[in-house]
Amino acid sequence: MKTKKILTAALILIGVVACDEEKLNPINPNQLSVETFYRTGPQLVAAVNSVYAALQANNLYNREYFFLQDLLSDDCDTGGPQLEAQRAQILNHVFDASNPLVAANWRGWYRVIHRANLVLENADRPTQEITDALRNRVIGEARFLRALAYYELVTLWGGVPVMTNSATSPNGNPRVPENEVYALILSDLADAISKLPNKSAYSGADVGRASKGAAQALAAKVHLFRGEFAQARPYLQEIISSGQYRLVDRYLDNFEEETENNAESIWEIQFSEAFGAAGAWNADGNGIAEVTFRGQEYGPTAWRNVIPSLSLFNEYERVSNGAEKDDPRIGYNFYQIGDLYNRGNSVLSADKVQGNTARASWRKYQTIYKRESENVQSGINFRVIRYADVLLMMAEVENELNGPAAALPYINQVRARADVNMPPYPTAKYPVSNQAQMRTAIQHERRVELAGEQIRNRDIRRWRKQNTLGAEPIPNWQSRYVLLPLPLEEIDNNSALSNADQNPGY
Repeated sequence: MKTKKILTAALILIGVVACDEEKLNPINPNQLSVETFYRTGPQLVAAVNSVYAALQANNLYNREYFFLQDLLSDDCDTGGPQLEAQRAQILNHVFDASNPLVAANWRGWYRVIHRANLVLENADRPTQEITDALRNRVIGEARFLRALAYYELVTLWGGVPVMTNSATSPNGNPRVPENEVYALILSDLADAISKLPNKSAYSGADVGRASKGAAQALAAKVHLFRGEFAQARPYLQEIISSGQYRLVDRYLDNFEEETENNAESIWEIQFSEAFGAAGAWNADGNGIAEVTFRGQEYGPTAWRNVIPSLSLFNEYERVSNGAEKDDPRIGYNFYQIGDLYNRGNSVLSADKVQGNTARASWRKYQTIYKRESENVQSGINFRVIRYADVLLMMAEVENELNGPAAALPYINQVRARADVNMPPYPTAKYPVSNQAQMRTAIQHERRVELAGEQIRNRDIRRWRKQNTLGAEPIPNWQSRYVLLPLPLEEIDNNSALSNADQNPGY
């Protein structure tokens, strides 16, 4: 769905902002507005494209989303000369309600919600060039995207203000309990599942849209976060039985540009250098820069602001004793000094790397696999949900419901990927004869398989809630960090909130 239709739709997103002259003629046929825009099927599609465009904004997947998720986890460390203050606060767990990174993510998700609400409340209006199937698909996409936004919010902030209509006044909305937010998410996803097509139904410019499988996978994630394993299982089983997805043979096909939207991809955020713009500072998600800073921020030959933590690097199995072997995902996830890049034409030398060159750098999502250096315009898609994640979720569900024997086939499928080909569980290091041992193996496998994919932070949070985490992995973690603080600017600007609504400890 790498298309400039998004830019057209962006004009309608905030409603009608008119100058004084236009107030004399509130419905101007020459200006796009809510009153004049939603007339045709293509216009409705353009409107939902604008919701996707919000995901590409600087405060979400263009830049700040991966920073917040990674720095909250134990998978990352700082690698460059100096991490910006707001990012260092997150990494060191010394942040408060004034942190700009926390506020940026909050704003980004509410922009997604506002745009999705505009689509939903106007979806019945188009009467030209539209079919029932198209209208239902667009509604399903908007409900999925709104559910995704509320999932991101509720799992990090707890109860949040809920908006099911677009904003029409400066008055804010009060916080509602977590259960009410989850109820809305699951209702949206149920409707999305009933309306969205399978992934295989999309082609051409529509590749990358939300599908039935994406909505099912998100519903499973919601239930897993809540410890509702029995409720998660049917969604996972339907995905596995659908025939729509499989593990690809080559692990790195999930993180390179030429192999995007492959058979393992359940849903990904679309980026393309063809739609980049100077500087790529896409502050508003308005379609002018459909690229991401990920390569520049994390790249070993670029700013290298974030590198893998030692605990993550050491999590990978290194045994080489004949029966077992080193995990090849070490090399697939990380660059180290002496590694080849640029299609094998360049060697990563110490003089090309900032900071401590003894430490590994990220390889996943880096563009230097095919060129000499990174820049601020990366067109590599973000794989938000992939089939390996689904298999590992199913392993977890089966272990909790039916024990380790039922989980074993799913976790071993991930290990058996053609170019990973790790020895199946049980191994000498990871026996899986009981439920607790299988939990340890699943937590290990999720960490090494999904490293750098913005999943670890939420895994830690849900396992902590369910008392299955084991040792606390965050050195400076305190109980107040169970939830993020409501941004100070939100409390100041939302008349329905006060300091009494702030999360404990802030």
